[in-house]
Amino acid sequence: MNQQFIQSVSIDWDKIGRGSYLREIEAIRQLDYLAFSNSVTFFVGENGSGKSTLLEALAIASGFNPEGGTKNYSFSTYDSHSELCSAMRVNKGYRTAGWGYFLRAESFYNVATMEEEYSDINHPSQKYHEKSHGESFLAVAQRQLKPNGLYFLDEPEAALSPQRQLTLLMAIYDCAMEESQFFIATHSPILLGLPGAEILNFDDGRIHPCGYEETDSYQVMEMFINNREQLLRRLLN
Repeated sequence: MNQQFIQSVSIDWDKIGRGSYLREIEAIRQLDYLAFSNSVTFFVGENGSGKSTLLEALAIASGFNPEGGTKNYSFSTYDSHSELCSAMRVNKGYRTAGWGYFLRAESFYNVATMEEEYSDINHPSQKYHEKSHGESFLAVAQRQLKPNGLYFLDEPEAALSPQRQLTLLMAIYDCAMEESQFFIATHSPILLGLPGAEILNFDDGRIHPCGYEETDSYQVMEMFINNREQLLRRLLN
């Protein structure tokens, strides 16, 4: 039995304008229905392939603020999200998430600012602005990732060193083992190595499952490490 909070998503293209840029994204424009049965689902693909667009729409359709944070966050500094969320139907399972968080690398500064404004004596600020970018990302993960939660992470590796990515991988794994569900858009070959996760590739004009060693993130990194001098000579000459 599928025990995930979000079991599938369907899109009504009649609710999306004929001139919408969404119709120009190959992997997205062919999407009518997508099922999820894994506690951790990775979205991978080249820049512009649509992975962050779908992740963002899923998060908004699930009740999260477009710029990130918990479901209690309600603010807007720049309205940049697509109309995809309005045409999306999220099909939920029988369980209800007890917590959740939407982490977007590109708008984390805004979320950190609002976290200070929302704080009070009972909910003191974690003062993310007083930490380095990487320390703030990791602090969010360590504080916000809880059992029985629903999480959307958009390029969470952006500010993290390889060592910190391993720390985040462990936090995700532990949380997933405690009945949480994750959707993660990433280019990190470290995070993609999480055991048992499903990887959905947005390249080749369609969304399709792929193995860890089939991802560009893994293949490019392996090629660079194993053939660094030869590759650099070819590229730089």
